[in-house]
Amino acid sequence: MGRLEGKFALITGGTSGIGLETARQFLAEGATVAITGRNEAGLEAAALDLSPEVVAIRSDAGALSDQEALAAEIMARWGRLDILYVNAADVSHMSLEDWSEDVFDRLMASNLKGPFFLIRALLPLFSNSASIILCGSVSAHIGLPQSSAYAASKAGLLSLARTLSGELIGRGIRVNGLSPGPTATPALGKLGLPKDEQEKLQEEIRSLVPLGRMGTPLELAKAAVFLASDESSFVVGTELLVDGGTGSL
Repeated sequence: MGRLEGKFALITGGTSGIGLETARQFLAEGATVAITGRNEAGLEAAALDLSPEVVAIRSDAGALSDQEALAAEIMARWGRLDILYVNAADVSHMSLEDWSEDVFDRLMASNLKGPFFLIRALLPLFSNSASIILCGSVSAHIGLPQSSAYAASKAGLLSLARTLSGELIGRGIRVNGLSPGPTATPALGKLGLPKDEQEKLQEEIRSLVPLGRMGTPLELAKAAVFLASDESSFVVGTELLVDGGTGSL
């Protein structure tokens, strides 16, 4: 029997990288899985890659109306939710002087506001023993240039893992943060930087890892399986750093 047998799991941003691999590992452990994404073609490709049983739902993580609709669809399909992995994120990086209010607001809506209201919308569905995993980032702990707004949004999300733990533990709901370090995913190509600046930043990121390499989506997915499973039943309100030592050494 798999470690997630009989559990219903929702992964936001599940069409590529860490989210896609986590969906694969959740399925392998026996979970029934739904993934979200903004792009219909990306959702279809991910579902074909994973399993005919995967529920693929188009949803914009930064749109509050989409969060309400997502919760309503999960309610109609399953009636309950055992695992929520908030993985969808805007990964924009740029120099302080290049930020506009619109771009800043869009990032915060996707990375902090949307997840907050998604959890609120899903609250009636969570089972007693549910696990909520919020994808943070080692960027919240280090002073990486051009990561200012992104890192601030992830610091806010990790704070939610602590504060919502205190609020929801009486319902049997555990909330934890899972923070990747530099990881080889397609997101590295979506930072919003010119090619030369992107290559320079990626080299700076790689040089930060004491272990001497970047992480893999599988390494993060295995950590997510642990936090989603009953093996982590005594793990509440904390942050699991899977970062090759970047934020600790």
